[in-house]
Amino acid sequence: MQFVARVLSEAEQESIHTASLRLLSEVGVRFHGAKALEILAAHGAAVSHEDHLVKIPSELVEQALRSAPRTVTFDARNPNLGFSMPSAWTGLGMDGTAAFTLDYQTGKRRYGTKKDIEQAMRVFQTLELGVMAWSPTCASDAPAPSRPVHEFLDMLRYCSKHGEHELHRVDQVPYLVEGLKAIQGSEDAIRQHKIASLIYCPVAPLVHDGQMLDAYLELGPLDLPVMIMPMPVAGTTGPASLYSNVVLANSENLSAIVVYQLAHPGRPVVYSNAVGVVDFSTGGFLAGSTETVLQSAALISMGRFYNLPTTSTGCASDAKEPGPQAVLEKTISALPAFLSGADMIVGIGLIECSQSLVLEQMVVDHEIGRRCRRLRQGIDSSESKDLFADLAEIGPGGHFLARKSTRQAARSGEFTVQGLADRHPYEAWLELGRPSVYSAARTRVEEILAEPLVDPLPDEVNARLDDILRRADAELREED
Repeated sequence: MQFVARVLSEAEQESIHTASLRLLSEVGVRFHGAKALEILAAHGAAVSHEDHLVKIPSELVEQALRSAPRTVTFDARNPNLGFSMPSAWTGLGMDGTAAFTLDYQTGKRRYGTKKDIEQAMRVFQTLELGVMAWSPTCASDAPAPSRPVHEFLDMLRYCSKHGEHELHRVDQVPYLVEGLKAIQGSEDAIRQHKIASLIYCPVAPLVHDGQMLDAYLELGPLDLPVMIMPMPVAGTTGPASLYSNVVLANSENLSAIVVYQLAHPGRPVVYSNAVGVVDFSTGGFLAGSTETVLQSAALISMGRFYNLPTTSTGCASDAKEPGPQAVLEKTISALPAFLSGADMIVGIGLIECSQSLVLEQMVVDHEIGRRCRRLRQGIDSSESKDLFADLAEIGPGGHFLARKSTRQAARSGEFTVQGLADRHPYEAWLELGRPSVYSAARTRVEEILAEPLVDPLPDEVNARLDDILRRADAELREED
């Protein structure tokens, strides 16, 4: 008996779908860049080249939904670490491109660097539930024009799990392709073993970035999966209604699916979201609010409605430092996503509305995910768990400590084993120096970083990646 949650009824799912089709066909979506307009016009959409506005008929949406694969496998550099969706369990993915990091040595907040990406990847490699790496902070010490290429290739260099990141411009594409070929050997290998994917965020409301979209369409022949992550904020970039903001996010998701499927039918796509709500007192974005969680759960439900691989942001917090607020908000934002059946939750390791990386928080968030997974599993009522014979033999009074079934249960996985939480008696806890969840997480991070790199790339591959990055630094220029 699984512990599941449902926020939308079937009638409400149909209502959101119908409203989305109306929004796409009557209001339309703005596609910057040249490639998408040509593709959409060729398939019968009403395209205004003057203002880049496209009205998408429902027939094209239905065609795209039929074309989109129902299953997607995120392969990994280590072939034993791949992850297929839909999944019977919810994996954890990193959040990406925070501006800052909480310096692991000094504890001070500063801009992220390539070294921070390396350390985060090494920690993520060890997390049991972690299935998708994402460069968690910007490499501020790399030149801006080539920075996404540094972040992408360093992520794949230091973690052998599936890696997802972004490109910002078409001229960055050749360097990513060359890097993937250096790692995987050939373009055929890139197509066959999808160790990397792309994150794509439409610009709310109802706009698609020209350079990013053109770059991703350029990568279409390599069949790289695209995770589509709309980010409308109810009250600012989205309407101040949870229902209507869900409609907007769903519409943006569908419009992206349309252009990707028309361009390259059968290209893997993942339905996702990173919605939020406005803080009415400051105008800021709230990632850890209850209303954000409700919208995310509704959009997980819509992904399931379309029978698509479905992920969501979660385990998010607006806290400015690790601590009680972060744990509170991350637990509240993770649990509904687990109970709603998301294939993956994207968000571990970051605080401050996904703007600051904290290595210890990665370990704490994994513990939150571990507990949420156990709740989702519910109560096993199979025949092996029927201990009536034990109850009958012990009868009133007595205890079950000496029973064979109790010894077996200790190793069965039905009962959560100690993780970061301290469970010593009070006096022993004092003698141990008052350990906390975060002190235990820091100890674990120290242990990980002291160990050798897991699944290192061969020296010759690292040398080729270094050369690619040097050329990208020298050849890519600032945009006008």
